This record gives sequence, structure tokens and C-alpha cells, in this order.
Amino acid sequence: MGILLWIIFGLIAGVLAKVIMPGKDPGGWFISILLGIAGAFVGGFVGTRLGIGSVDGFNLQSFAIAVVGALGILGVYRLVKKS
Repeated sequence: MGILLWIIFGLIAGVLAKVIMPGKDPGGWFISILLGIAGAFVGGFVGTRLGIGSVDGFNLQSFAIAVVGALGILGVYRLVKKS
């Protein structure tokens, strides 16, 4: 169930990350949503390893971890695409 939740949170987190960090990205919304899914995976993995929490259910902490991961991945993507 964990991976399915990461994908669902990633979809939502990708949209929210795009709203929080607006800008012209190559690929637009579609790429942002895919980056959101990747960010949710990364956020869940890092959060679990650091003991902060994990994406283990529909709760605010899990959603926050997914959004932070999505923002991180989107930020790195923009830095890489810029240079």
C-alpha cells in the first residue's frame, strides 16, 4: 500500500509544487506531476531514513513529506535545466 500512496500523494504534490513554484518549465504540468511522484518517493524514502516520518497513510504529515520532496525535485530539475 505504501507505493500506491506515494504515487497518489505524488500526483497531488506535483500539482501543489507547481502552484507553489510557478514558472515556465519544459514539459509544463505533465512533467511537474511526474516530478511530484518522484519527489513523493524521495521524500518518503528520506523521511523514513531520517526518522522524520513516512508516507504510510492519508494524513497531514505524510502529505507534507510528499510536498517537500516534490518541491525539492522540482527545484533541482529547474537548476539542471537552467545550466
